[in-house]
Amino acid sequence: MLKPGTPAPDFTATLDDGTPFSLAEQRCKKHVVLYFYPKDFTPGCTAQACSFRDNYGAIAAYDAIIIGVSGDSTDSHQSFRERHQLPFPLIPDPDGRLRALYDAKGWIPWMQPRVTYVIDKDGIIRAALRHDLRVTAHVPEVLEALQQITGQQPAKA
Repeated sequence: MLKPGTPAPDFTATLDDGTPFSLAEQRCKKHVVLYFYPKDFTPGCTAQACSFRDNYGAIAAYDAIIIGVSGDSTDSHQSFRERHQLPFPLIPDPDGRLRALYDAKGWIPWMQPRVTYVIDKDGIIRAALRHDLRVTAHVPEVLEALQQITGQQPAKA
């Protein structure tokens, strides 16, 4: 995992809706919550995505966006987003390029970890979280990191 305080690696990717996304273009505009998860439609990944969905407003209140990344296809991501009414985009990463760039690797090669990065508007990683089994533990820590970055009071979920 990359360490807090280090610059977030820049990347460009295509979101599940076909639009391009560039991390560099978010600089000075938005904080970015970039989360890596194993697979669409699995129980743990669904719970994690729905936890981000249910707290979308609280995260957005800190002037932040959420982007999910997994190795699933664009079609899978679109179905996953639609079925669970996810208000944030997903990035297909079938070749694992982004996962490797962000050192989101598991201890067991065939098991993809759940890693979340909170990246500030200057492009610096301010929090690096990993909870493989406690799938909803990411959101409270994301909110805490955003509060520290912005100095704002906690947003109401």
